[in-house]
Amino acid sequence: MAPAAFAFVAQVPVRWSDMDAFGHINHARMVTLMEEARIAWLLSAGEEYAPLIKSAMIVHVDIRYQGQLRHDDSPLRIGMWIKHHRSVDFTIGYEIRGALADDAGRPACTASTQMAVVDIENHRLRRLTDTEKAYLKEWGAA
Repeated sequence: MAPAAFAFVAQVPVRWSDMDAFGHINHARMVTLMEEARIAWLLSAGEEYAPLIKSAMIVHVDIRYQGQLRHDDSPLRIGMWIKHHRSVDFTIGYEIRGALADDAGRPACTASTQMAVVDIENHRLRRLTDTEKAYLKEWGAA
């Protein structure tokens, strides 16, 4: 995707503790780095969308590595957008590149997280409101 097509791009620093024994970013830590980017994005939405942000929980994560990422690639540039949404969930797409990677080149990692929205008080899924759906549509890929 072209950088302009992302709904949000986060700059996420890589910590030395994110590395595995081979000098790559550890898989479990990649999920954490994606979480940091996602939280920065969702918090940037403002109070109007707090019910969506506070009720979204991850139900599925998919990660495909297409290149190596190391400590020297810090900060990671994590571009995100809404791939699609349905009545009770939405899916966030990610393209992850090192700090100096070419935007036109293949990302080192692509990923998605499926987020379900829940009624926190009643502990069950809830439907997205029309306002939430409109917001998710704005964040969609061009």
